[in-house]
Amino acid sequence: MSIILVSDVFGITPALLALKDKLGATTIIDPYGGKSMSFKSEADAYSYFVTTIGLDNYLSTLLTNLVSLDGQTTLIGFSIGASAIWRLSQSNKNNFIKQAFCFYGSQIRNFTQIEPYFKINLVFPKSESHFDVAELMKKLEVKPNVNIAQVEYLHGFMNKHSINFNNVGYQEHIALLRSSGR
Repeated sequence: MSIILVSDVFGITPALLALKDKLGATTIIDPYGGKSMSFKSEADAYSYFVTTIGLDNYLSTLLTNLVSLDGQTTLIGFSIGASAIWRLSQSNKNNFIKQAFCFYGSQIRNFTQIEPYFKINLVFPKSESHFDVAELMKKLEVKPNVNIAQVEYLHGFMNKHSINFNNVGYQEHIALLRSSGR
């Protein structure tokens, strides 16, 4: 079985490449076509993503990259990557996706009508500034194929380039992904 990482707005970074190696992932899908962007800050990365790419285009990139799947695959997405996976889950076009792990996909809140076709594990942060995490979790927990966990860490805790990176949370979730990502 293969593992595919779906990046956040930072795209491919040295930290994401290291994570790929730690998890034995086969591929990284990012919004910038594999080009290293080297953003100076999270605000710069977010602004660039919103004004140049957008979630719809990123979803299209994800779909294009998954067309060639030929075996059981686990998707692991972060932030906007998690939101793109959530949107992808409403389609059964690719039956090779075994499961997904989606970390702090805050845009999921705009697509609560989705009923995922594959097993999807949502990891939400302690809080979000733009919406009530508990309220969103309540809406989603009744859906089939959805498992939800809320952690004590903030949005970005898995990304060493985020101001909210948390090494304890990162290590805990690396262990979790290693044990259940196969």
